[in-house]
Amino acid sequence: MSDVIPRPSQRPLVWTDAALDVIDHLSAFDTPAYLVGGVVRDALLRRPQKDFDIATPESGLKLARKLANRLEGDYYPLDSEREVGRVLIDTAEDKLMIDVARFRGVDLLVDLQDRDFTCNAMAVDVHGDPGWLIDPLNGEQDTIDRLLRRCNPESIARDPVRLLRAVRQSAQLGFRIEQGTLADMRLHVARLRETSAERVRDECFRLFALPKPTAALKVAERIGVLPQIVPGFGVYQVRERWDKTLLTIERLVDVLVVISPQRTDETAARFSLGMLVMALDRFRGQLQAHIQTTWADDRAHQALLVFALLLREAGLIEDSDGIAADMPLSRQERERLKLVLRNAAAFDGLDVGDVLALHRYWWALGAAGVDVVLLALATQLALGDLNRQDDWIALVEKARQTLDAWYERHDEIVQPPVLVDGKAVMEALQLKPGAVVGRLLEAIREAQVTGQVTTADEALAFARGVMDNL
Repeated sequence: MSDVIPRPSQRPLVWTDAALDVIDHLSAFDTPAYLVGGVVRDALLRRPQKDFDIATPESGLKLARKLANRLEGDYYPLDSEREVGRVLIDTAEDKLMIDVARFRGVDLLVDLQDRDFTCNAMAVDVHGDPGWLIDPLNGEQDTIDRLLRRCNPESIARDPVRLLRAVRQSAQLGFRIEQGTLADMRLHVARLRETSAERVRDECFRLFALPKPTAALKVAERIGVLPQIVPGFGVYQVRERWDKTLLTIERLVDVLVVISPQRTDETAARFSLGMLVMALDRFRGQLQAHIQTTWADDRAHQALLVFALLLREAGLIEDSDGIAADMPLSRQERERLKLVLRNAAAFDGLDVGDVLALHRYWWALGAAGVDVVLLALATQLALGDLNRQDDWIALVEKARQTLDAWYERHDEIVQPPVLVDGKAVMEALQLKPGAVVGRLLEAIREAQVTGQVTTADEALAFARGVMDNL
């Protein structure tokens, strides 16, 4: 086990206060335990540390439960067969996730050798010096050299999902993929279709959620990943179409950054984005909450929008529901995708001066209408030189008025207060339950939006008039 003797790191390991607290609490137990994987790499790179992987020769479930009790966190048994437990801790700054697992093999060396990439195969003994590394695969030097290298020649072959992880991490960390690793990725890319659809989906959506997803998508396209995810993505062999897709995704990220807390003065320096700041800042908080929505298993909303653009630009709008089911996405994600992809024309043809048109747009789409607006802005921005200032100013103003109806005038335009319910309508007009009652309630609601109806009596009188014309 000489390969797992700790040594001083070449560069200081910079731990956050939260990480040091986790180390301190783990060291209070007699159980041997090691910080492993990405958290060690991130300490070497001076990156934030929110997700922790702990490896132990004993039960990960028991150690995770003890740690949760000590930290007053939440405990979840993730995998009883592999003895993996999870601890979630809320801190003043963030939420920490700590996964504790039994060694993957007979000892720590086998555990590290069985990991994906050398930069993720370093460890720190919680009972030792937190500045000393256990690094049998020379991951520290690869990290310093910003090189992504597989841990062993069988690494990708044994788990093809690792090639997706390589694509994501190379973009996320700014690492170059080592040639042997890249060759293995190309060799085994077709085996993604033989792999768990859920694992492929999760890794893809992490990729789509990157701050700069196009960097990862370029690598994915070069090694032939995209047709393995969705067969219809083979259309991107047409270079012009792929370049347009990437540009539209880049512009979508620009729009999201303008909305985000990470926006800087430089972000809005361009005329086009500066116009967005001036027009949409009144909704910035609500838009941030919209974008920060997460779907099943914490899948990011940005990822769903990027996936929508990939489907749209590949001409797969009509096939999108089946593709989303195959991935598989949740029912709610599939419904949102369908609404977003099939209603671009609803915004394009929307007359924002017509309150009834605004009402019908939002009544049909709900929150998906926000996504349709965001994609319309990204699509126009991607036109580049063809995007004339007058056209852009007009589109931004249209977006402002559309979002104003949703966020500022919701009770007036989108969902006015109910004046009469179905029971009242049936009693007043002596009707039985059925589709006619629904049509009358819809007519009353739309009459409220246009100002024709303001009271319950007016609503019932209006309904009688509608009945006379049916």
